[in-house]
Amino acid sequence: MEFFSNTAVIWFLLGFLLFILEFAIPGFILFFFGLGAWIVAAITVFIDIPLNFQIILFLVTSSVAVAVFRKWAKEKLGMLNAPKSVLEDEIIGKTAKAETAIMPGNQGKVSFRGTLWGASSSEVIKPGDQVIIIANESINLIVKPIN
Repeated sequence: MEFFSNTAVIWFLLGFLLFILEFAIPGFILFFFGLGAWIVAAITVFIDIPLNFQIILFLVTSSVAVAVFRKWAKEKLGMLNAPKSVLEDEIIGKTAKAETAIMPGNQGKVSFRGTLWGASSSEVIKPGDQVIIIANESINLIVKPIN
């Protein structure tokens, strides 16, 4: 247990956890906070600094990394938003299944390719109805019932 009392090890493990969470929570933000934790871990291996300063250093390095490198890294990794036409080709005109009731003005849920999506419609749709996707607004699908 003495191994876990070393602050460098704790910062390293926190950074590793943040890297792993990046896979579960998309957005490419946690990666940079993991990087900030590893920077603090590397510094605390050589210099004994108070916990307050470690936390401040973590927040500053993580924030600077996000501000400076996030857009560049997303561009290099091909993670920038796909052109709208590519998304439309993948979604528009495809069928989905209503999982909850969808009423005009109230959002419901549809199952599309194994994933639940928020959906809205100008028509009443009952759970279990097959729908066709006619548009999307961000991550919300606009659907209509298949007649």
